[in-house]
Amino acid sequence: MSQSQNHDESSLNKLDPNWRNDALDLGLDYGMQTIAVRAGQHRTDEGEHSEPIFTTSSYVYRSAADAAAHFDGTKTGNVYSRHTNPSVRTFERRLAALENGERAVATASGMGAILTMCLAYLKAGDHLLAANQLFGSSIGLFNNYMAKFGVEVSYVDCFDNEAWANAIQPNTKVIYCESPSNPLAQICDLGYLSQLCKANDILLVVDNCFATPALQRPLDLGADVVIHSATKYLDGQGRVLGGALVGSDKLMQEAFTVVRSGGISMSPFNAWVFTKGLETLKLRMQAHCQNANQVAEFLVNHPNVSTVHFSGLSDHSAHELATRQHHMKGGYGAIMGFEVKPSASLDSKAAAWHVIDSTQMVSITNNLGDAKTTITHPATTTHFRLTAEARAEAGVKDGLIRLSVGLEDVEDIIKDLARGLDSL
Repeated sequence: MSQSQNHDESSLNKLDPNWRNDALDLGLDYGMQTIAVRAGQHRTDEGEHSEPIFTTSSYVYRSAADAAAHFDGTKTGNVYSRHTNPSVRTFERRLAALENGERAVATASGMGAILTMCLAYLKAGDHLLAANQLFGSSIGLFNNYMAKFGVEVSYVDCFDNEAWANAIQPNTKVIYCESPSNPLAQICDLGYLSQLCKANDILLVVDNCFATPALQRPLDLGADVVIHSATKYLDGQGRVLGGALVGSDKLMQEAFTVVRSGGISMSPFNAWVFTKGLETLKLRMQAHCQNANQVAEFLVNHPNVSTVHFSGLSDHSAHELATRQHHMKGGYGAIMGFEVKPSASLDSKAAAWHVIDSTQMVSITNNLGDAKTTITHPATTTHFRLTAEARAEAGVKDGLIRLSVGLEDVEDIIKDLARGLDSL
C-alpha cells in the first residue's frame, strides 16, 4: 500500500485537527482581558505556548480523496492561504470573541474591509445611506466606485436621527457610520439606528475603529456588522496593515466569499502581529483614554483654541450618549479634533499648520491609533480629495487639527502642543 493510501478513509468527513475547538472555552464566563490574551488559539502537536506564524501558501492532504473533501466542503480545513490560514484564523476568532460576534473575516486593510462590505451586501440599484462624517477614503470609495457600479449613495449628519429616518428609501440596503467618527470623533445613536434598520430591513454597519471592543461593542447595541481598520488600535504600534469585519455566521460567510474570490486577504505575519496586539488592547485603551481626557481639558481651556471635538468633555453634545454606549468608565477614545483660532498675521489654515509644525515630539503623520501621539491637518491630508462643499458638510474646516493621543507622558504631549498654540 502506498503512503498516500495509508489512512483511514472514514476520517475524511471529520473536522481537521487544526480547526478543533478554541483553546479557551468561550462557553465559560471569561472577562475581556482573558479573552484578549487567550481566545482563538489552536495549539499544534508541537505544544507551542505562543501563537505560531503559518507562512505557507498551501497545504498538503493525506490523499486525493482528502483533498477533494476539503475542496467540496465535506471536510472543514485549510485549502489555500488566500482564504484559510491558521494565523489569520486565530486573529479572526479572537477579534470575534472580543466583539461578541459569531465570526470575523480578516482583510488586507481597513479599506479592504469596507470594500468587502460593499461587495457582499450591495448590488446595482441598491441605496447606501452613510454619515457625512467619514474618513475621506471611505467617501471616495462610495462616490467614485460604488456609484460607478450602480449603487446610489447619500449622506446625512451622523447625529441627526430625524435626518437618518427621512433619508431612507425603498431600496436602502445598508446604513453605514463611524462612531466615533473621523476626524471629529462624533457619536451616532447606535440604539436608535438599530431600531430604524430593523424596522426597514436594512443592515446597520458600524466602523468601530476609534473605540475598539475595549470601549464599545456595536453588535451588543444592535449593529449587524462591525468594521475595523486593524492597522490602528488593534495593532497599536503602527506596524502593519489589516482590516476586519465581524458579525453573524451568515453575514460573514457572504464577506468571506468576497475575500476568497477577490483576494482581499490578510497576510499570516500581519495576522500574528494583530493577535499579539489584541493581548494588550484593553490596557492600552485605558491609558490612551486617560491621556486624551487630560489633553482635551488643556485644549478646551487654551485661549487660541476655538472648539474641541471630543465627547469626553462634559459639555459636549454627545457626552451623555457616549457615556451610555462606551462600556469602559471614562473611556471616550483618544482621537479628537480641535480648531485653532486665526491670528492677526495667520489665517485659519496657516495657524493650524503653525501649531503642527511647532511640535518637536508629536509625529506629523496621517496614521492614528499608535502608541506615539500623531497630528495631522485633515483638510490637506485625509480629506483633501473631497470637494470644498463635501469637506464643509463633514465639518472639516481649514483650522481643524486631528490629534491621536498616544502613550507618552501626558505632560510631554501637552507641552509639545503648547509650543505652537502659545506662540500664535
